Amino acid sequence: MTTPTSARGRRRAPTRIERAAGRAAALQKPRVILALLLLLALTCVMLLDGYLRAEVGGDQRVRTGASSGKVPDKILDGGPILTFRGGRATTVSVPSRTIALTFDDGPNPTYTPQVLKILKQYDVPATFFLVGSMVSRYPSIVKTMVQQGNEVGIHTFTHVDLSYQSDARINREMQQTQLALAGAAGITTTLFRAPYSSETDAIDNYSWPVYKKLGNEGYTSVFVDTDSDDWKKPGVSKIVKWATPSGTKGAAVLFHDAGGERSQTIKALPQYIKKMKAKGYTFTTVSGVIQKRNTANQQAASASSGSNGQTTTTGVTEAGVTGTGTGTGSGTGTGSQPGGGTAPNGNGNGTGTGNGPSGEGGTAPNSGTGTSATTVSRLQAAHRTATGMTLYEGKALIVAVAIAEWALPVLSGLLFVVGIAVMGRFGMMLLIARRHYRQRNKRRFSWGVTVTRPVSVIVPAYNEKECIANTLESLARSTHPIEVIVVDDGSTDGTSEIARAAADKLGMPNVRVIRQENAGKPAALNNGVRNASYDIVVMMDGDTVFEPETVRHLVQPFADPEVGAVAGNAKVGNRDTIIGAWQHIEYVMGFNLDRRMYDLLRCMPTIPGAIGAFRREAVLGVGGMSEDTLAEDTDITIAMHRAGWRVVYQEHAKAWTEAPGSLKQLWSQRYRWSYGTMQALWKHRKSLTDKGPSGRFGRVGMPLVVLFQIVTPVFAPLIDVFTVYSMIFVDFEAALLAWLAVLGIQLACAAYAFRLDKEKYRYLAMMPLQQLAYRQMMYLVLIHSCITALTGGRLRWQKLKRTGEVGTPAGVSG
Repeated sequence: MTTPTSARGRRRAPTRIERAAGRAAALQKPRVILALLLLLALTCVMLLDGYLRAEVGGDQRVRTGASSGKVPDKILDGGPILTFRGGRATTVSVPSRTIALTFDDGPNPTYTPQVLKILKQYDVPATFFLVGSMVSRYPSIVKTMVQQGNEVGIHTFTHVDLSYQSDARINREMQQTQLALAGAAGITTTLFRAPYSSETDAIDNYSWPVYKKLGNEGYTSVFVDTDSDDWKKPGVSKIVKWATPSGTKGAAVLFHDAGGERSQTIKALPQYIKKMKAKGYTFTTVSGVIQKRNTANQQAASASSGSNGQTTTTGVTEAGVTGTGTGTGSGTGTGSQPGGGTAPNGNGNGTGTGNGPSGEGGTAPNSGTGTSATTVSRLQAAHRTATGMTLYEGKALIVAVAIAEWALPVLSGLLFVVGIAVMGRFGMMLLIARRHYRQRNKRRFSWGVTVTRPVSVIVPAYNEKECIANTLESLARSTHPIEVIVVDDGSTDGTSEIARAAADKLGMPNVRVIRQENAGKPAALNNGVRNASYDIVVMMDGDTVFEPETVRHLVQPFADPEVGAVAGNAKVGNRDTIIGAWQHIEYVMGFNLDRRMYDLLRCMPTIPGAIGAFRREAVLGVGGMSEDTLAEDTDITIAMHRAGWRVVYQEHAKAWTEAPGSLKQLWSQRYRWSYGTMQALWKHRKSLTDKGPSGRFGRVGMPLVVLFQIVTPVFAPLIDVFTVYSMIFVDFEAALLAWLAVLGIQLACAAYAFRLDKEKYRYLAMMPLQQLAYRQMMYLVLIHSCITALTGGRLRWQKLKRTGEVGTPAGVSG
C-alpha cells in the first residue's frame, strides 16, 4: 500500500540543510586548496630544515691529492690572505708579532658563546668564518659576535667542497650565506674561507679557478699558516703548542668553535692568549692585518727615494696578472672589491660600486683610506651594511628558519605520539577483539530468551531505482518475521513504484511504501519509526541487502533489557574492483575490529546506517533521528549511551552494501562521514561530564574516538611525509625497512580481522597499494573535514550514484 504524507506536485521550500549547501558549496574548493597548502607548507619546512642540516643537497666529497701545477708558485709560497684586485693575484702575510686569530665552522650554540666570552675577557678580536646554515639557525650569536667587534667571513652555506660544485652552486652557497648574515647582523662580508682548506700550498688545480672566480667578484680568500689542529682533540697543551708560531713570526691561526666537541679548545684558548701576549704579540682581525700591512707599506713608500714615486711593498706577493690595476702613492686606483674601493696598495680617495656580494659603497679592506656610505671599524673593514632587498630577504630567511627550527621538533614529537597511538590502537584492537570473539562465540553464550516476535524494518530511499528491488528481495527471504516500511524521500526516479511492484512480485503483503516530500534521511527514518507497528525497529539503507539470518541474529541482543541498540556487520558487496577491495579491507579491519573493541568497552560510537536495530521506545525517547548533524547514525548512538542504554555489536548479523565506485564518490562519502562525526562529537561534548553509566561514553568512548578517529589520522600523514623524506634524503634502506615493518604489523592485524570474519585472504594482496594511495586520500579527506569544521562550513546530504550490482547475498563473492 501507499501512504502519501503530503500533496504531490507542489513546489516545496528548500530544507535547512539544502539552504546551507548553497553557502557551503562556494567554500569547498578553497578549503581543499587550504588543506593542500598545509601539506605543501609541511613539506617545505622539512626540505628547508633538511637543507640546513645538509640532508637535502648535501655533498660530503672532499678532494685530496690533486695536482697544483696550474697554481703560480708565488701564491703557493705566499701569505695566508689572497686577493684579486684588478685581476692580479696577491697574497698578504701577517706582520711579525701579530696573530690573526680565526675560528671555523660556527656558530655553535654551546661553544661559540664561550669563545666570545673569553675574547671579551682578554680584549682580543678574532675573525669567525661562519657556515650560513648555522648563521640562520643561531642569528643572535652572530649579532653579538659583530657587536663585540669581531669580524666575520663566509665558510659557505652548507660546508661543501666548492671544487666539486658548479658555478651556480658556488653562487648559491655565497649568496645564501650573505643573506643569512644580513638577516642576523645586518651586514654582508668580503671575506671567504673555503671548507677543508688550510695553507696556501694546498691550493690545487681544481680549487684555484674557484678562488679566481670569487676573487674577481671581490672576495678576499683567507688561509692559515698555523693550525692548532684542535679538531683532533690532542689535549690542551698540544693545542697551545701547535697554535704557537716559531720565533716572532706573525700568523693566521686556526681554531674551531663548532663542528664537534670543542671543550679542549675552550680550555686552551685562555692559555694561548696569555702566552702570546706574554711574548709581545698583538691580536687583530684579517682586515686588521691588511690595514697593518698597508700602513707599513705607506711608511716605506714615504721613506723611499724611488723614481716617479713607485713603492716597494713588504709582505705582499703578486702573481698571475690577468687584468690591470696599479696603485701609486698619490694617485687613484680601480678594483672589483665588493662595494668598490682602491687598488690593493693605493693611497688615494677611491669610491665606486662593485660587482661582489654587497654591491654597495664601502671602504675596501686593502685600501689605505677611502670614503664610503658607511663608516666601519678598522678591524671590521670587510663588513658592508646590508640594505634594500638584501636586508629584507635576509630577515625573511631568518624567520623561515626559525619557523622550521620550531616546527620540526614539534612535528617530530607529534610523530612519536602518533606512532605510539597507532601501535597502541593495533594492540588494543587485537587483544580486545580476540576476547570479544571468544566470548560471543562460546557454545553457552546467550543474550537471554530467544527473541521471536516480529520487528519493523525501515528502508529510507531516495532515488534508489537500481537497488530497491534487490533490497526487498533479500528481505523476502528473512527467517525472522518482519514488516517492511519503505520511506520514499521525494524520489524522482520512480523508486516507490519499483518498490511496490517488487513487493507484489515477491508476494510480500508485509511491505508498506510511504512517500514524503524530500526532507533528508533523518526525517525519512523518523517517519518510519512513527509508522512502525512493533517495538523493535531495524534500519537499513536502500542500497543494502540482508542475508536470510541477518534480522534474526540482529535482534537477539534485545533479550537483554539493558540493550537499546545493536550494530550489525556491514560488508562491501562490490569488492572486486580496486576501490571496492580497499574499502573491503577497511570495513573488515577498521570498522569491525573497532566495533568489537568498543563493544567490550561499552562505548560503541556508531551504529552503521547500513544495518542497525533499536528499541522503538529508546529512539523516541532521545527525540528520534536528529538533523543537527550529517552523521545521524553517530548522533543517535551517542544519544542512546547518554540516555543510559547499552549499545552492542552483533558480528553474525551481516549486511551487504554497495560502496562508492569512484574516487570522487568515495571522497564525498568519507568527507560527509568525517565532518558529521565531528559535528556529533561537538554536539555531545557535555557527555564528558555526565555521571554514572550514562557518562561512560564521555569518559571512555569520546576520548578514544577523538584520539583514534580524528587526532591520530590528522597527524598520521607526518609518518608518510617523514618516511618519504628519509627515503630520499637520509637513509633509503633504513626508511624502507621501517615502512615494511609497519606494513607487516598492519597485515598481521588485517589477517587476524579477516580470520575472525571468515573472509578470504586474497584481498590482502591489495593492502600495500592501499597504504600508498587509499590511506593518503583518507587523510586528506579528514584534514579537509577539520578545516571545514574550523571555518564553520556546512555540508549537504550527498547522494551517491548507485549501480545496483550488489544483489542478494548468494550473488556476492567472498
